[in-house]
Amino acid sequence: MDTQNPVVRLSHIKKSFGKNEVLKDISLDVMPGEVVAVIGPSGGGKSTLLRCATLLETFDSGDLFYDDMTVARTGSNGKAEYAKSDVLRRAKMKFGLVFQNYNLFPHYTVLKNIMDAPICVQKRNKEEVERQARELIAKMGLEGNEDKVPCQLSGGQQQRVSIARALCMNPEVVFFDEPTSALDPELTAEVLKVIKKLAAEHMTMVIVTHEMQFARDVADRIIFMDGGVIVEEGPAEQVVNNPQHQRTREFLARY
Repeated sequence: MDTQNPVVRLSHIKKSFGKNEVLKDISLDVMPGEVVAVIGPSGGGKSTLLRCATLLETFDSGDLFYDDMTVARTGSNGKAEYAKSDVLRRAKMKFGLVFQNYNLFPHYTVLKNIMDAPICVQKRNKEEVERQARELIAKMGLEGNEDKVPCQLSGGQQQRVSIARALCMNPEVVFFDEPTSALDPELTAEVLKVIKKLAAEHMTMVIVTHEMQFARDVADRIIFMDGGVIVEEGPAEQVVNNPQHQRTREFLARY
């Protein structure tokens, strides 16, 4: 992969739910090894942007690329036209997704939750996947929990299983949608510690978060979204410590 190419590129994305325009001409490039934090008030379009980037929602117009793969482009009628299913399937192999509510299979063990997609979707060798899954379990500080099911784990442990599951697919970029919003402060800290470790290893990540200190410490770049637009973006420390826009300043004053 050419390191000068964005891992993912969103260009002029527009999305409405009925008459409510949620994304108003959003463009975002994420470079290899970059950590981008997306902050902003609830209802500002952050999660919708992630859902459009990860094909959980279709957008109305705009372009989406993964590396040199065209996933969707605005057609001559001004509407987004998506690629054929085999291209979409290949695009989905390029990213991992970590949700705020874990989305683990409740009846699967920790090990099976992590191994299932690499074996069933990527058709990889079971022994190789199990070896990687066990390494990830250790990396996430979850040793001894391999045979437990999610309800036997704390919320923080479940979220770390969810991160391990995403990483076991060997994605080029991992998207996190409010990964700690369902957790109390102590459990939040253990999940953020894991994400910090991934950032130190130059894992490409896009993180929607309300944890401002964490965003400043871990992200290379912060994007502040409000009202469906990117109001401000820049180096993390600059956006948090010296925001240029009044709306950004008002938002950060709450923290």
